[in-house]
Amino acid sequence: MTDAKIHFNPELVERLAEHYRAIIEILGEDPDREGLLKTPVRAAKAMLENTCGYEQDAAAIIRSAIFEHPGSELVIVRDIEFYSLCEHHILPFFGTMTVGYIPNGKIVGLSKLARAVNTFARRLQVQERLTAEVCDVLTETLGSKGVIVRCEAKHLCMKMRGVENQSAVTVTMAHSGEFNDAARRAEFLNLL
Repeated sequence: MTDAKIHFNPELVERLAEHYRAIIEILGEDPDREGLLKTPVRAAKAMLENTCGYEQDAAAIIRSAIFEHPGSELVIVRDIEFYSLCEHHILPFFGTMTVGYIPNGKIVGLSKLARAVNTFARRLQVQERLTAEVCDVLTETLGSKGVIVRCEAKHLCMKMRGVENQSAVTVTMAHSGEFNDAARRAEFLNLL
């Protein structure tokens, strides 16, 4: 997620921990028993870590590492791992994202693509919007000839509750520019 240790706002941790403690009590558990004593604070910190994307700016991340490059061939970064929280159930979904773009005189540092993915993933999300947001920020910031994003994820809200389907995988795509052409999309997919 990040290279640096996360620094939590103590006031925010305490406010969230109070709510987690109340939830534990509502469920009929004793928040003062040994195994649960520190759970409200740990849960609060986990929630803040898993939603730290609200504090980040993906466009600024991309702009921080754009370099001149005369080439115009397709660049693909495959299998960028991500973890997110479904905004409907606040349960995790996770998977990989593959990002491709056609440079237009500029390229971006490869790690910045992964950082941009994490910025949007570390928010309450739906996979469809996550995919589109990554495509949109790259399209708007990089100035490339085209961007394409393919996301594949498993959703615990489908595995742990409701339909309880253990093998379902969701695939979403978003594209812009030259990738609006079916032949260009096929080129990207064939390279995967």
